[in-house]
Amino acid sequence: MSQRRYELSDEQFALIEPLLPVPTRGPQRADDRATLNGIFWKLCSGAPWRDIPARYGKWQTVYERFRRYRERGVFDRILAALHLRLAADGNLDFATWMIDGTTVRASRHAAGARKRGIRRARLKHASRSGGAEAD
Repeated sequence: MSQRRYELSDEQFALIEPLLPVPTRGPQRADDRATLNGIFWKLCSGAPWRDIPARYGKWQTVYERFRRYRERGVFDRILAALHLRLAADGNLDFATWMIDGTTVRASRHAAGARKRGIRRARLKHASRSGGAEAD
């Protein structure tokens, strides 16, 4: 079977497998690799969680694993380990290590847009204090 888009190769999974949490108890766990591939598919495609293909397992399982990994810092540890490995191999240019701003979203208020109601509140305050701003 050929490798599908958004899926980890054997070599890539071997790099991060030791960084994944090891279950100590409970029922048999869903396959880590398939679940991670489902997470990557969802994040890269932008599709809703419910649209994750069945080959990655139940969408609820993929979502819960994503949520737990995020809360426990698993993704941060993976990124840090890969960052160190790239730097050690000489494959990381620190001058170009950056975040792609096209995927960062901000509210209109973060961009400096005026919030609703500010002018009205200023006018009420000015009329109470006898200021010249009141019409």
